[in-house]
Amino acid sequence: MKNVLMTMAVTAVFALSGSAHAQEWKQQYKTIRYGITSAENEKDRVARYKGFTAYLEKRLGVKVEIFTAGNYDGVVQALAADQIEFANLGSSAYAAAYTETKGGVEPILAQVDKEGASGYYSVISVRCDSGYKSLADLKGKVLAFADPDSTSGYAVPYFNLVKEGIDPTTYFSAVPFSGAHETGVMGVFNKQFHATATYINTDKSGIPQRMVTKGMIPSGEICNIWKSPEITNGPVTARKNLPADLIEAVKTALRDLPKNDPAVYKEITSGDETANGYIEVSHDRYQWIVEMRDWLRKQRRQG
Repeated sequence: MKNVLMTMAVTAVFALSGSAHAQEWKQQYKTIRYGITSAENEKDRVARYKGFTAYLEKRLGVKVEIFTAGNYDGVVQALAADQIEFANLGSSAYAAAYTETKGGVEPILAQVDKEGASGYYSVISVRCDSGYKSLADLKGKVLAFADPDSTSGYAVPYFNLVKEGIDPTTYFSAVPFSGAHETGVMGVFNKQFHATATYINTDKSGIPQRMVTKGMIPSGEICNIWKSPEITNGPVTARKNLPADLIEAVKTALRDLPKNDPAVYKEITSGDETANGYIEVSHDRYQWIVEMRDWLRKQRRQG
């Protein structure tokens, strides 16, 4: 009996020790700052993440703040400066953060759809009534990219256009940055640009489709005339210098989100019916994006 009681006591001590260790990060991180990039306007971004913020606060037991910036680089620089702990990044923005921090960030999760796919596509979009049916029709026209750190809105289309023998800087009359995906699509709709680079997940979901759902543009006005190879979904990214228990707590909370609060999950995925939670990812899946960005940087220096 004495041995049994001693074993129970030792077990209890280890359990309390483990629990205390798991709570240590909460003393250092009383507020968790979570970055969101600029695929849509800031007002809609903040509103769409209110439920998400409340969910994370409940699960983590600390205050959570959403961080936004005027462009992708603002979020990347915030990670690099330890001003935020986590961020939802596109693949190219993740690669930028990885390079900027010399490997100081890591991908932890990426979205997956109901068919098990964890990728999306860059597209070049035009007005359906423009008469533009192919890239050949856009020669000498204005093509707007989204942001220098956007995967689908800049890096992938630029890289692949060059591979197809098209130098965007000479093929098009101008290649401005719109600042955000929605801004580019709206610019095409308003005839400010002839075409824009954005993304779709499927034929039924993506930036143009989301804008129709939100009432920003009418249905049937925007058509896609070019589509890239599949791009791995951008990851939820964490700083590597965070406590492992904190990273694991956030990872678990996010993986449980679709089951624990379907309404919040639907909200942050803009009602995408194909969205089906998260899978764990590693840096290996994004190394080619890092290399692509390096190629793009060298091209800009040569230019």
